[in-house]
Amino acid sequence: MMKWRSESALDVYNLVVAIFLLAAPWMFVRANPAAAIDLRLSGAVIAVLSLAAIVAFSVWEEWINLAVGCWLIASPWLLGFAHGRAMHFSIAAGGVVIFMSLLELWLEYEKTHLGPAASHVTERH
Repeated sequence: MMKWRSESALDVYNLVVAIFLLAAPWMFVRANPAAAIDLRLSGAVIAVLSLAAIVAFSVWEEWINLAVGCWLIASPWLLGFAHGRAMHFSIAAGGVVIFMSLLELWLEYEKTHLGPAASHVTERH
């Protein structure tokens, strides 16, 4: 049986963001084709990585999610989104993905480097 990590809740939140990204082209009907493809591909990547992190966590999954979040923020300018709402949605979704990824990376770092075992080492010195 798979053990649930408390940090997996952040991956579930990223999965919800991915579902909204996948549905975004239908929410923003007037968005240009580049925006629709970008939002669908980014949503698919985030969904796959979030599901993978829920099943078997690895730090690299969060780093890729972080990169995709940065891409979502930069892509409206790089791809020239013509629709303002799609642009704002992409930036907001990217910000949420970046926040969740950074938070999970910090929690993992804290657990491995600053957790109970690390406090015992510092008490001895």
